[in-house]
Amino acid sequence: MAYIGIILGAVSLFIFLMYWNYRGLKITLTKNQLEIAYGIFNRKKIQLNNITSCDITKANFRKYGGVGIRLGLDGSWAYTTDFGEAVKLTFQSGRPFVFSTRNPQKICNLINELSN
Repeated sequence: MAYIGIILGAVSLFIFLMYWNYRGLKITLTKNQLEIAYGIFNRKKIQLNNITSCDITKANFRKYGGVGIRLGLDGSWAYTTDFGEAVKLTFQSGRPFVFSTRNPQKICNLINELSN
């Protein structure tokens, strides 16, 4: 019986640590770069001069199949934490990138202002 308690405790600890690690995105915007961190190991650094457009989109289940780090049906990579509005970045080359945020219009306005 003690083994079951240890196993359940270890599984519970693992689930808690996974939740804590992926509980949200950290978005950092400087004059030259946008960095999106999703947990400890998943960081995306984007040079602002590589962005051709910044648009608001919907991060829905049909397109991404859930939340997390996803490849969308439209070919975009996404870091999503919910199914609300998100920012979609298009680049000179490569796949579009989508990330969740509570303020997509504000983020796009800042990106457009800094990239011009």
